[in-house]
Amino acid sequence: MVVDVYTVDGNVKGQIELNETIFNAKINDVLIYELIKAANANLRQGTHDTRERCDVSGGGAKPWRQKGTGRARQGSIRAPQWKGGGVVFGPHPRDYRIELPKGIRQEAYRSLLSLKFKEGAIKVVEDFKVESGKTKDIASIAKKLNIKKGVLIIDSEDSMLKRAIRNIPWFVYNNVKRLSSRDIFYTQTVLITESAAKIINSKYAKGE
Repeated sequence: MVVDVYTVDGNVKGQIELNETIFNAKINDVLIYELIKAANANLRQGTHDTRERCDVSGGGAKPWRQKGTGRARQGSIRAPQWKGGGVVFGPHPRDYRIELPKGIRQEAYRSLLSLKFKEGAIKVVEDFKVESGKTKDIASIAKKLNIKKGVLIIDSEDSMLKRAIRNIPWFVYNNVKRLSSRDIFYTQTVLITESAAKIINSKYAKGE
């Protein structure tokens, strides 16, 4: 399948071939869901913690004798039913990370990119750099390409481009080697540079 390639000024400069098995695959909603669920889970720090009755201070002595007071029997003022007592079945530090098998992950990305292509959200742009590292320069490019909420996928680490784009809340930077499924799924426009498109064509091709 052939799509237009745009210049940074928003004009069409040529065309590029996109792999049918990646951008026109059968869309599997379940795999996309699993991919996004894993991405969300992997962002969780899992540092939450609650104190059980053995962790709170006090409660060494029995509050009152077992019988004869007319009150319910109690063994410690740090039991869960007491104010300041321990928490029952509360959360403790844990790892929420979900590792999807490579084949499942590849198929999920094919479904996700095909979904975005079907929505008309995929746009290919010529390779470019922002030497100044200024936000206004990348914002000007985004405006000319009619991007209101987008993710930019490039083929390599570009510190100046990352610096320029980081202050724009509606425009996100992605390296093709570490695509964010969340960024792609929740955006309106997926802007891919020519070099990055060629890498995607080979990296996510069916059977790779």
